[in-house]
Amino acid sequence: LVSLPFFDRSSQKTALCNASCSEQCSCSWDIGRQWIWNVTVTVENPLGKKTATDVFDVNHRVYPTAPFQVWEDCTDTEITLHWNYENNEIELFCQTEVLQPDGKVELHNSSAGDSRRVAVRGLQPHTEYRARVRCAAAEHFWRWSEWSQPLTTRTKEGTPSGKLDIWREITSVLGGRNVTLFWKQTPSFQANGKIISYEVIWEKIEDGSKPESISFSSVYNSTRIFIDNHSYRISIMAKNNVNFSLPSVLIISRATDNSRLIFSIEELKEGQVNGTDDGIFVSWEPRYIYDSYIIDWCNFPRLQPCDLQWKRFGPNTSSAVISSAAFVPGVRYKFRIYGSVANRASLLEKKIGYLRELPPHLDPIVRKVDLTYNSVTLSWDSYLTNESQPGFVRGYHVYVSPIEGNCNLKGSKKHILPDESELCKYTIENPEEKRYTVKHLMPNTKYKIVVKAFSGGGEMPIVNFRYIDTPYNSNMLYFVFLLVIIPTLVAAICHWKMKWVKECCCPVIPSPNKSKVLSFKEFKIDSEKVLKINDCLTDVLAVDSSAEAQKL
Repeated sequence: LVSLPFFDRSSQKTALCNASCSEQCSCSWDIGRQWIWNVTVTVENPLGKKTATDVFDVNHRVYPTAPFQVWEDCTDTEITLHWNYENNEIELFCQTEVLQPDGKVELHNSSAGDSRRVAVRGLQPHTEYRARVRCAAAEHFWRWSEWSQPLTTRTKEGTPSGKLDIWREITSVLGGRNVTLFWKQTPSFQANGKIISYEVIWEKIEDGSKPESISFSSVYNSTRIFIDNHSYRISIMAKNNVNFSLPSVLIISRATDNSRLIFSIEELKEGQVNGTDDGIFVSWEPRYIYDSYIIDWCNFPRLQPCDLQWKRFGPNTSSAVISSAAFVPGVRYKFRIYGSVANRASLLEKKIGYLRELPPHLDPIVRKVDLTYNSVTLSWDSYLTNESQPGFVRGYHVYVSPIEGNCNLKGSKKHILPDESELCKYTIENPEEKRYTVKHLMPNTKYKIVVKAFSGGGEMPIVNFRYIDTPYNSNMLYFVFLLVIIPTLVAAICHWKMKWVKECCCPVIPSPNKSKVLSFKEFKIDSEKVLKINDCLTDVLAVDSSAEAQKL
């Protein structure tokens, strides 16, 4: 229970205002012509009561009504808000709340001499703002009024600030060059209104001839122009309903100056770059003569047009992560790195890379298989390593295994398939290689064999094998022939010509009595035939013993 006794000094009476409430209470009465009031507030519950007293002048407790009829005057960077309020007898002090496009809130106070308007400056052109006003007594501030109804307004358009980011692609044609121009708005560029067109101007630098120009609707962001072999200065500007932006400038050098450069461009070796979780990491060798670097690439390299993109970097930068929502795994992207000085760009390096490499789709086509009893030589067609591949082809794997049993070939590594079967694996790290010989095979054995290309993304699973049969060992057959066939043949011949062989190898020793050498006139000594020396011609005469000689 809250009791509010108050003292009316004019009538010298005490009144009582009772209210039953739990949180917030209020009590109203007619003040009449009384300005000074002594108010006592008593709060009571079953546990006790408390009292608070306040003496005040009613003129110091003014709570004005909310301003109304709020309107504005705008320029491109300023809004002047106007309003009215009901009580014109009390001098009020007003405050304006302005809600920025980024969600920030700014408060602006009106001056003491003019409480019915406020000027808000430093705004962005052609930008929507939301404002509301509240007021309080200027002399004896007590509390603010309620906010007025919010007013939504937009500043007027202004001249575009900043420059467009522009780029080009040059193609040599008969009699000159086709230059494809691209432009885009950067974060630092402020349209300050609605862009209605783009203006492209190009002129020769040497002879100062009359510039040529063409205008495009705001829906376009590229165009192609033809120029001859002279140097040209190209400018591109954006236009809104107020004015043009500052021109962005490109210098295209003479074609003769570029002839050697074009030849060297063809010879530039493409370096490989790697993908990361955030994009493709590209680095280059910095050169101190350039004031900026530009990297361009195609978001869709397999399409025409390829959606050329570019990004600029400062002179102290030598690497960057290029990211794009269009990048997908298994697609090769080409990056060209340019150095720019005085609006002239020169190609420095070329890079190629993948967001993430994938395994090659196809196996090498084996055209020739040369077999020996202990080796097999495989020859395959040249394997494509161009942009059609979903990764950089790093080399080849040759897998071999006998149909029966495990593989334990010398110089190989074991490779286990998902079905837990075992293969011998050989690695060829040269993608240009087209031939490989597997050695240490067993003769007269059936093998399964396959060649797989691999990239930084690995290789596709093995699906099909090629089956080969190694021949017998011819050296072993020759050895068997020497050990078995020839001796058998010799034995057969010997058996067939046994008599002749026996006579040649084991002749019969003749009996002297049967020899013709003793067919002379008989001269016997003790019943034995004796050869007289004078019956024959001898070369040598030897006597066995002197005793026999004496006898003779």
